[in-house]
Amino acid sequence: MFKITSNFDPDAIMKAALESARVDLHERLSAIRHPVTGEVPVVHVAVSRDGKFTINVEGSEEIRELVAARLREENGSPADEGGATGAEEGAFAPVTPKAFLSFAYEDYALAKAVAEALMARGIDTWWADWEIKAGDSLRQKIDGGLQGCTHFIALLTPRSLPKPWVQQELDAGLIRKLNHGVKLIALRSELTVAQLPPLLQGSNSPSVDPAQLDLAQLINDIYDVTRKPALGTPPTAVAAPQAPGIPYSPAAAAVAKLFVESTVKAMKFDPLLEIDEIARQTGLSEEDVRDAGHELRGMVDVRYGEQIGAEDELFVRMDKYWMGWDPAEDAYAVAAALMNETVQGDPSQIAAHFGWDDRRLNPALAYLANRNLVRPLKAMNARFALARVMTTDDTRRYVKNRLR
Repeated sequence: MFKITSNFDPDAIMKAALESARVDLHERLSAIRHPVTGEVPVVHVAVSRDGKFTINVEGSEEIRELVAARLREENGSPADEGGATGAEEGAFAPVTPKAFLSFAYEDYALAKAVAEALMARGIDTWWADWEIKAGDSLRQKIDGGLQGCTHFIALLTPRSLPKPWVQQELDAGLIRKLNHGVKLIALRSELTVAQLPPLLQGSNSPSVDPAQLDLAQLINDIYDVTRKPALGTPPTAVAAPQAPGIPYSPAAAAVAKLFVESTVKAMKFDPLLEIDEIARQTGLSEEDVRDAGHELRGMVDVRYGEQIGAEDELFVRMDKYWMGWDPAEDAYAVAAALMNETVQGDPSQIAAHFGWDDRRLNPALAYLANRNLVRPLKAMNARFALARVMTTDDTRRYVKNRLR
């Protein structure tokens, strides 16, 4: 929507058109979302008096590249005409922040220190002492400073708050904030938030101590430097791809995977691990490990609330997700070989016949024993979970049913 003055001022019409184009461009670029990560860019679009657009995009390299590609797709976009540098690499020319500093003369020394600190860190600061010369129009100079600023900073103290001139500049700063998106920052000194005007109490208003002037955070905020720490590595249970079809939570799957991959013989209590050790290796919290143990009940044994040990059934049901074999299929092969008398009931002979090590055979034997499909003879301190397996009518029925 254009605002046209009654005398059809062409400058006003051009400014309105450029502002409308700037807002439209900002909305289009800000709406871009990375299809994988879901990240959206932080975009700043500025337009100069001569109609040139400058675009600054913040975010990951991937989102910056995506925005750059979108701009390249739009023929004749302001990015092409406005000379935003580095578009091919997704790196746009940064916008130099411009601050307007409002203050009372009684706070001259503090205002001067603030203005100099901002200038020293690349923030072009409008400060009356630098901008207004003898014979200049105060109103025109102040209007010019307000129109070009990206940040309006009001240095508010017990001395400046009552000043009518400061109040008028605050009003102008608020109008710029509402109409043009200028950041209005109340910089407090010797004031509490409750002492600020009501309209400013709802905004973050940093405090400054004249005795120990520290504007590092203010400067970072003006440059939109995030306070958020770098994104770290997610827990193993989240980062690792979930095994296809596994009907357990990521936490339970992570614990099961740890046991499956760390066992030597795939027998009871191999392994038996402290809960804090499981948490360390999986990246889960100890509370999540305990919950995973509860979810895996029947396949693990939680001992005294401090240890979790594997039951042989864990490998029976979980090997297929990570080991490249399915103990249920192996168990059928063993049962069929027993019924055909291709092998006898000695696990060593069975392992040799199939070319399996004890790590693979034990879950197959446990499958048959735990489902009462064979008559097992338990082994003690041996390579195999069973010393011997003997067929029964249940073995015969099991093999026969599978043949149907």
